[in-house]
Amino acid sequence: MEADYVIVGAGSAGCAMAFRLAEAGKSVIVVEHGGWDGGPFINMPGALSYPMNMKRYDWGYLSEPEPHLGGRRLAAPRGKVIGGSSSINGMVYVRGHAMDYDHWRDQGADGWGYADVLPYFKRLETSHGGQEGWRGTDGPLHVSRGKRDNPLTRAFEAAGREAGYETTADYNGEKQEGFGPMEATIHRGARWSAARAYLRPAQKMGAVLHRGMVTRVVMDEGRATGVEVERGGAREIVRARAEVILSASAFNTPKLLMLSGIGPAAHLAEHGIDLVADRPGVGGNLQDHLELYLQMAATQPVSLFKYWNLAGKAYVGARWLLTRTGPGASNQFESAAFIRSKAGVQYPDIQYHFLPIAVRYDGQAAAEGHGFQAHVGPMRSASRGSVRLTSADPAAAPEIRFNYMSEASDWEDFRTCIRLTREIFAQPAFAPHAGHEIQPGAAVQSDAELDGFIREHVESAYHPCGTCRMGRRDDPGAVVDPEGRVIGVEGLRVADSSVFPRITNGNLNGPSILVGEKIADHVLGRRLPPENAAPWIHPEWQTEQR
Repeated sequence: MEADYVIVGAGSAGCAMAFRLAEAGKSVIVVEHGGWDGGPFINMPGALSYPMNMKRYDWGYLSEPEPHLGGRRLAAPRGKVIGGSSSINGMVYVRGHAMDYDHWRDQGADGWGYADVLPYFKRLETSHGGQEGWRGTDGPLHVSRGKRDNPLTRAFEAAGREAGYETTADYNGEKQEGFGPMEATIHRGARWSAARAYLRPAQKMGAVLHRGMVTRVVMDEGRATGVEVERGGAREIVRARAEVILSASAFNTPKLLMLSGIGPAAHLAEHGIDLVADRPGVGGNLQDHLELYLQMAATQPVSLFKYWNLAGKAYVGARWLLTRTGPGASNQFESAAFIRSKAGVQYPDIQYHFLPIAVRYDGQAAAEGHGFQAHVGPMRSASRGSVRLTSADPAAAPEIRFNYMSEASDWEDFRTCIRLTREIFAQPAFAPHAGHEIQPGAAVQSDAELDGFIREHVESAYHPCGTCRMGRRDDPGAVVDPEGRVIGVEGLRVADSSVFPRITNGNLNGPSILVGEKIADHVLGRRLPPENAAPWIHPEWQTEQR
């Protein structure tokens, strides 16, 4: 097995990378440990709670006991399937805010400012209903909006407007700030994963999908020459004539680097791994979004709870299988908001996903029946964690320590999120629908009571990133340079969410695909010309919260 480029991981960035390299006439092998992505639980948007809770599709990682969350171990799912996490995620599509990328650039990721990435976002998208001039119209990734025909979904946007917030017709266009429709990687009623958008077309152009678990990068005198793959108990070498590209997730990419001798020298020595390059930043800088959901009982039977029984689920499933329509054709996240927590914050730092049912991530509906909920969380937590090896055995899970809520500002931000959400739910638009507060419950009011609720109920939004941070080559904490090349070795790049210097606003699937698209161009020695487009910033941001 040999090709010009060997890509580890058929996830969001890896699939995009494979497509662009194959399109340019390069030979490509994509090595993926996970299995087939064709099952109905993956492809039916309304079934999104199933695949991320299924062992066959998920690596099944857990965080270490989180010291600031009462020692809880939080689920840290990553897709172990063709399409990676784009095949098991909630399908929400968010580019991130323009200022996120300007921050990347200012922190040493030269060439990654908003002007640099905007043309790549436009290249990767086919936007259905987005803002003209700001969105792509003929890219591989279909981005659509739900019908928003549930009255609760419309009430959420109206309540935001009544509370004095901005509205936006396209948070992925000129103006992120405000309440408006949510976008999703759904096309013709089915999940539009990176596998469907990029990998299948890449395979038609000659890219090869090779099944197996990569155990290490093969190094020869400081140069990556291939990867070792375990399949069916046997090990083989898949060789790369030009480069090896790691697109294995914010957990597995740093794990593979460390297993290959690239990482913090003392940590590798603890596990008896020969040092190839001392990069102390490998596995550091781990970031994520945390969120809570505030649940309200509904006084009218308008929520999706009416389908939360055997007959209802059978109807939804059968209708979707036969026609690709109905509740099963939507992820049900159809209204969104990005707002600022206080005056003096220049761009949104709180995100909302609204859901017209009261339900947990594991698919368990609230026992009380009809209801609705808003998922809310801060966007730019100051807390940082790490990924480390537990063993030199490639089959061992990595040690994932997020260090959630380790900064006082995190607690302040979450209390603000809860109080602002309660205010939105108290607006006239919800008066015909809102009953009592199920969670946290009206009795939970003081800072101490809110902190107790946060500690017990906060959950990951499943947006890990940052563990192979991109920066200048003379930055001792950087792992890759702005072209994705691993500093200190030759022939090895990283292209996935692990290269993010700082987490972006919103869900990370879109920015992860962007990384695959843009680093593919760096591999090919080309670049789209920058576009100078000025995003909307609230004119009174220094003195007004809304």
